[in-house]
Amino acid sequence: MQVPSGTARRLSLALAALVSLFVVSSVLVLVHMREIHARMVEMQARQHAVRSALEVASAIRDTYAHQAHTLILGNDSHLHFYETAASRVTRLTAVMKAQALGPEERAWVEDIERAQRSLDTLFREALLPAVLAGRQEDMEREHGRALGLVSQMEERTDRLVSHFNHSVDAAEARVAELQSSAFQWTLFFLVGAPLLAMGVGVYIVRSVARPVARLREGAARLAAGDMHARIDITTPDEFGELARQFNAMTAALREHQERLVQSEKLAGIGRLAAGVAHEINNPLTVILGYVGMMKKKAEGNLREDLQVIEDEAVRSRDIVEDLLALSRPLPAEPEPVDLRALCEEVVERLRQGGQLGAVKVDVEGEARTAGHLTKLRQVVLNLMRNAVDACGETGRVRVRLVQTEKGAEVHVEDTGPGLSVTARERLFEPFFTTKPSGTGLGLAISQSIVQAHGGNLEAAAGTGPGAHFTVWLPATSQGRA
Repeated sequence: MQVPSGTARRLSLALAALVSLFVVSSVLVLVHMREIHARMVEMQARQHAVRSALEVASAIRDTYAHQAHTLILGNDSHLHFYETAASRVTRLTAVMKAQALGPEERAWVEDIERAQRSLDTLFREALLPAVLAGRQEDMEREHGRALGLVSQMEERTDRLVSHFNHSVDAAEARVAELQSSAFQWTLFFLVGAPLLAMGVGVYIVRSVARPVARLREGAARLAAGDMHARIDITTPDEFGELARQFNAMTAALREHQERLVQSEKLAGIGRLAAGVAHEINNPLTVILGYVGMMKKKAEGNLREDLQVIEDEAVRSRDIVEDLLALSRPLPAEPEPVDLRALCEEVVERLRQGGQLGAVKVDVEGEARTAGHLTKLRQVVLNLMRNAVDACGETGRVRVRLVQTEKGAEVHVEDTGPGLSVTARERLFEPFFTTKPSGTGLGLAISQSIVQAHGGNLEAAAGTGPGAHFTVWLPATSQGRA
């Protein structure tokens, strides 16, 4: 399963924030609307209950009125009207009982039902017979009892009406509160959504548009030939990774261009040397020959002057030979080379030639490669000779060999004064030298040989005060023949 990229995650989170705000606000508003609807239904039910309680109270008064008319008239002419009113009380009380909520309301309705039954029994079994018999004392006594029951029923009805009205008021207050809350959430969404959208837009501009602009600018600079173009994006995402790859690419292109320029320069020098070597070597050979003959006959100051002429002529011949070395191809087939044995051989040659003096040379490690022994010996000899010269009369040169999976490394370190930044930058240019004498071609030729083997020669940052040169050679020769 492919892991979402950093930019994709950021865009998804930004979009998710907008969607979440919309969803949360919508859900909250819908919840409020649902509760408002429930409260409105409750209010309607409570209002119906209020009307039912008021109708019960009216029916109770009608019942008592018909009982009173029976007492006043002294006959049963209002009995039919009484029965109708009593039936209405019973029916309305049953409806109100169904509308009652909670045990308290149901208890009050049951009190009204019991009082209604007692009132009806009292009227039919005691009050009406007393009226028809004309018993005034019984009529007054039973009327008082009936009046007490009616008062009790009216008191319970008033309680129910008050309780129902209180429920309606509470529901109305809750509806108003919910409407206000829903309005606030809607207002928050209407204000917050644009603000969040603006924030997401700014975030996208900063995290996407700006890096893209920087990448485009860096690519334009590179296309215009600026090999030092860099893109400063350090974010841990695709843009940061792309910037790092771009910077690595420009560094590789710059290094390749520098190598190409160096190779072209060396090749040009080699072609020039090949063209004029014959014309220069012939006069030099004649000069050396005549100087040699004249030295045999000369004496005193003349002999010393002839020696100077001979030394300069030999130096000129060496320069021509070094220039020719830049244009000479490598032998056709590489051969296995034991770098440890090669380094020890060079050290022994320098010692036998008296070039080491009191300088101590240590060879450490083992390494092998495939290459051309004579050419590689020239490279190692040049590096060691330069290191010994840099150490002065006493010092130490350390040659360290390292074998890796990809190839072999030869590190040559000395305890001399080291290299300046300027010298390090121009070190492999032809004719550049930090020594009072020398052609300035040794390192240029050595680098050409190493690169012809598919390797690299560079002046690395040393662990001590002196210079540190590193030769890297592939495990198998990848150079050009």
